[in-house]
Amino acid sequence: MEVIQHWIGQYGYWGISALLALGIVGLPIPDETLLAFAGYLVFRGELKLAPTALAALGGSVSGITASYILGRWAGYPLLHKYGRWVRVGDAEIKRAHDFYHRLGGLSLTFGYYIAGVRHFTAFVAGASRLEFPFFAAFAYSGAVIWSATFLTLGYVLGERWKDIVDLLHRFGHIAGIAAVAALAVAAVVWWQRRD
Repeated sequence: MEVIQHWIGQYGYWGISALLALGIVGLPIPDETLLAFAGYLVFRGELKLAPTALAALGGSVSGITASYILGRWAGYPLLHKYGRWVRVGDAEIKRAHDFYHRLGGLSLTFGYYIAGVRHFTAFVAGASRLEFPFFAAFAYSGAVIWSATFLTLGYVLGERWKDIVDLLHRFGHIAGIAAVAALAVAAVVWWQRRD
């Protein structure tokens, strides 16, 4: 929390944006805590709503785009070259691509709400060579919804903004475990059907 307070105190809106971008790329930054705290600062009048919302959106979009680019320009070539060692070939990459067109777009939109998933889905979307306009439509709308959710919670809860952080710590692990379990089941089903 001290890092967040320092960055916002030192860099203001730019600090919010930079921290969110780095957190979404995968650095251990508590993104939801940052957003709820920023909403609380708007409640107190220390930050203005419009620039805070734009900083949050800019950081979220920058981070998710960076994850997508990493997947597209590093993940895909590595899988294409070395994927056979882990049984991932062009057919599996195409299946991942097709998955995004069927249901995966929603994972880009709502994956923000589960730590780890938001990083993973964008990287895999890039590695599957998902078309950028399709990626952007779902991922950027998710950035709007997610950042607005936690900014609003911080603002509405006011002095009790830390309540949302406590709930995230309490139930976030359960959601994360459920997401990992669902991904594991999906991977097993996919593995059995691929032959």
